[in-house]
Parts: sequence; structure tokens; C-alpha cells
Amino acid sequence: MFSLIWSIIVGFIVGLIARWIVPGAEHMGFIMTTIVGIVGSVIGGFIGMLFKKPEPGQKFHAAGFLMSIVGAIVLLYLLRFVQH
Repeated sequence: MFSLIWSIIVGFIVGLIARWIVPGAEHMGFIMTTIVGIVGSVIGGFIGMLFKKPEPGQKFHAAGFLMSIVGAIVLLYLLRFVQH
């Protein structure tokens, strides 16, 4: 249960950072920003795991967090491309 809450919080933060980096006005609410952040985290985490796996027992993987932001940015650009 705590991991689900943690995923929502981190997803929202990642979504906010990605929306701040990508230029232009995106009319998204709290839920859509959180979904973009969570899906971006999954995409970025998958890409990050291809390059370097975290050490066993490591709770925080800095490259994974950065790749989560990159994944959310890519997702925002894809959403913008599909909507227009």
C-alpha cells in the first residue's frame, strides 16, 4: 500500500518537472499530470535498466529518477503529437 502511495507522489513530481521542462501550455489537471509522471517513470525506468541495473538492496537509483523525467518528457511530446 505504501509503495502505491509513493508511486503516486513520485509520479506527480516527475510529471510536474516534465511539464515545467517542455515548452508550451498543457492543459492537464492533477490526475493527468500524475498519470504522465507514472507512465513516464515506467518508460524511463525500463530504458534505465537497459543501461545499468541498480545495486541489490538500493532504495534510490539516481539514474532511474532522471530517466523517469526523460520518459515523461518523451510521453508529453508524444501526447502533443497525437493531439495535434
